[in-house]
Amino acid sequence: PAGSPTPGTPATGGGAPPHNYEFSAGVPPGMDRVVPEHLVRSSSFLENEVFNIYHSETEMMRYLRRLEGKDLALNESMIALGSCTMKLNAASEMMPVTWPEVGSIHPFAPEEQTGGYRLMLKTLEKWLAEITQFAAVSLQPNAGSQGEYAGLLAIRRYHQERNDPERDVCLIPLSAHGTNPASAVMAGFRVVPIECDEEGNIDVEALQAKCEEHSEHLGALMVTYPSTHGVFEETILTVCEIIHSHGGQVYMDGANMNAQVGLCSPGGIGADVCHLNLHKTFCIPHGGGGPGVGPIGVASHLVEYLPGHAVLGDEEGTVSASPWGSASINVISWMYIRMMGAAGLVAATKVALLNANYIAHRLKNYFPVLYTGAKGRVAHECIIDLRPLQKESGITVEDVAKRLIDYGFHAPTMSWPVAGTLMIEPTESESKEELDRFCEAMVSIHGEIQKVISGDWDSENNALRRAPHTAEMVSSDEWNRPYSRELAAFPVSRLRDHKFWPAVGRIDNVHGDRNLVCTCEGMEAYLED
Repeated sequence: PAGSPTPGTPATGGGAPPHNYEFSAGVPPGMDRVVPEHLVRSSSFLENEVFNIYHSETEMMRYLRRLEGKDLALNESMIALGSCTMKLNAASEMMPVTWPEVGSIHPFAPEEQTGGYRLMLKTLEKWLAEITQFAAVSLQPNAGSQGEYAGLLAIRRYHQERNDPERDVCLIPLSAHGTNPASAVMAGFRVVPIECDEEGNIDVEALQAKCEEHSEHLGALMVTYPSTHGVFEETILTVCEIIHSHGGQVYMDGANMNAQVGLCSPGGIGADVCHLNLHKTFCIPHGGGGPGVGPIGVASHLVEYLPGHAVLGDEEGTVSASPWGSASINVISWMYIRMMGAAGLVAATKVALLNANYIAHRLKNYFPVLYTGAKGRVAHECIIDLRPLQKESGITVEDVAKRLIDYGFHAPTMSWPVAGTLMIEPTESESKEELDRFCEAMVSIHGEIQKVISGDWDSENNALRRAPHTAEMVSSDEWNRPYSRELAAFPVSRLRDHKFWPAVGRIDNVHGDRNLVCTCEGMEAYLED
């Protein structure tokens, strides 16, 4: 057939494979060309040597292991990325994805062939509805951002069906993630920002004023709970009541649902719609940009506005090419919920809250915790403020993030939602021993910063500003730094038992900032003059 390898002739692309195969452009007699002539590729492809130098499973296995070793992943240490919920993705939860009954079914396979699959999806929807206290759930959205879009579309269609198409104002706190205003605009809303108070909470007086100003056009409020600042906003019930009193709907961003499961719920709080991140709270892995599932749950009056699909007999509000989005990976969340049970899910939430508060308590005397609730506690994550230390020492939050790599840790979320801070979310997956190792690393880094402040260390040529340190750097014949190689690579004694070596030193972030690939405007862009 066309495109099959022909032995004994030079390769047309990809360098020079050892067997000198080529992809023939010839077509056997009696067969029409499958690909039209003008679409046949003539340029070279697979030219990088990596596609041609590994010729056995042994070599490929070792190559893949070397690649893995370049990545500081969860199998190395905790990844405390705030707002990302990088929890354990247990092998037992992911095992069914490899079963042909799950991974080999086409999204449009006949209904009579997918009875068990549909039952699994229906059961998962039921469980998620119970957890969120909503009337129904749709698994169609492929990501949290797509869940936002689907949920806002449901609200928009609800207002239109009630002859209120003019309700097109969406109120969004300034602390919100950039996807919130982007989703609102895509769904046809006008974005109106809401100020936050000094504690990072929604300014209720400002919210009330905006609601009164836009009362006849108020369509929705987007709110994250716990807040993006890592606290349970005590005014959340009041906020929902204010929106409803002006005819609007409450959209809750479920990015921080890991702090709610079993203790409270979006539906119980008063939200009308909420998206979930199954790739956060419910254990689907999401490193490297995917895969994701962002189902939405809705109150009873919005059930008819959930995403439809031709396969389901209703094409209104479709947001994904297939009726259940990334259907095969939903089995991971099914397994997680089924194995944890109600008591296990509640326990997980409590430990997630406990771990975050433990870190906040251990670090507060070294790095101020920026936001806390009325009782001095945080939710499932905490934001530590490095700006006072930067003012004294010149050491930036980026320097601390890079130095953490030398200690064997992936940096927490940096400079979001507040510039000059680190947002730390340990999740329930980490042991006290791992939390202590992280806190000890941060305390040690605080001590290093103090040496810069005191003048013991040079303000530029020091272990923080020049972090991270690769094996190549510390083993080089040339070492022109005033601190020792030992301090660079082994700042604490535990690293002698096991050391993660970064593959590269510090990169040129300024170059990256000046050569942007994609940008997403923050809430500040929507402020009125």
